Amino acid sequence: MAAKAVYIHSPDAERYKFNQEHPFNPIRLALARHLLEAAGALEPDQIVQAGFAGDDMLQLVHRADYVEAVRSLSVSSPAPAVAAKADSYGLGTEDTPYFPGMHEAAAAIVGGSVLAADIVMSGQAEHAYHMAGGLHHAFPDRGSGFCVYNDAAIAIAHIRKQYGARVLYIDTDVHHGDGVQWTFYADPDVCTYSIHETGKYLFPGTGFVSERGMDAGFGMAINLPLEPYTEDDSWLESFRLTIERAADVFKPDVIISQHGCDAHAFDPLSHIHCSMRIYQTMPLIIRELARTHTNGRWIALGGGGYDIWQVVPRAWALVWLAMTEHPLAERLSDSAANEPLPLSWQHYWLPIAERALPTDWLDDLSGWQPMPRREEIEARNKEITSIVLQQL
Repeated sequence: MAAKAVYIHSPDAERYKFNQEHPFNPIRLALARHLLEAAGALEPDQIVQAGFAGDDMLQLVHRADYVEAVRSLSVSSPAPAVAAKADSYGLGTEDTPYFPGMHEAAAAIVGGSVLAADIVMSGQAEHAYHMAGGLHHAFPDRGSGFCVYNDAAIAIAHIRKQYGARVLYIDTDVHHGDGVQWTFYADPDVCTYSIHETGKYLFPGTGFVSERGMDAGFGMAINLPLEPYTEDDSWLESFRLTIERAADVFKPDVIISQHGCDAHAFDPLSHIHCSMRIYQTMPLIIRELARTHTNGRWIALGGGGYDIWQVVPRAWALVWLAMTEHPLAERLSDSAANEPLPLSWQHYWLPIAERALPTDWLDDLSGWQPMPRREEIEARNKEITSIVLQQL
């Protein structure tokens, strides 16, 4: 009998760290995993350890010269001639600088996402969660936006090649999932869906409703760019209406979802004003889509999220709670419900936390100020949602 869900652990993914000042900090993986363990929601027999992806796997999406450039820049002191070419591969920027061990750490992330895909597609489990994955901005020939290898795109390409399945990719990161979209822009068997803050104001400056795919893949790219300062109700209404219609129309064999949690009001790198409620609700919606359309086949990945103390651990833990149908996930689905976080988790991390730790699974919104222009923002989001629905 297949397992309900497996948790993929990539030990070497924790080496994916650009520098001490960079907002992408792999400690968030340990924070989220420990929260699940402290809540009694993750057992050792649910954990599967992943290895590295080899060059053949990486080159399902990335060019051979790019993979070689990443490898050459991963030594402690790259040769001057190699370092001089870093910018041409997107790896000399402030956002995505090269670092020692970069290739190995990035290949470990890809290995975990591909293993998650294989476990689900082979029927060993209905669901698989690889929290370290979701690096959706990397392109075939360059790194971008904190992403060196695009593990999500590689996992999709592997599923297409190995299993011939139709893939619905759902990206809930506040930044448009550009690297995955452009990789499959002409593929009629991969539907890329992204809900994000509009690219008018935010990196990567893409993800508009006019980006719909090309050639045989026209209509297979679906973008929902929402207004800055969007709040929970508007975000969730737009998401539910469009993703349910997209799944009905596309009829996928498997869902891969990316769970960047940077649309939270506390995140320092965006302007959306949502709470933990969207991160409690979206995995439940995706779980129902998997039940309805894919015989339960669902692979979930992490992604962005830069309030690593208050937001990321809770948001990513909630994905696993939904996947495993944990009683806590069902209790929190009550719109009026909230529950305290394990004290053991709070006490463990408090000595090193750089800001106050949360005390409950969901945010207490009683002290939040309503956003100015709320009606205008919601009306604009309804307009965008209506356009997307008409396209489907």
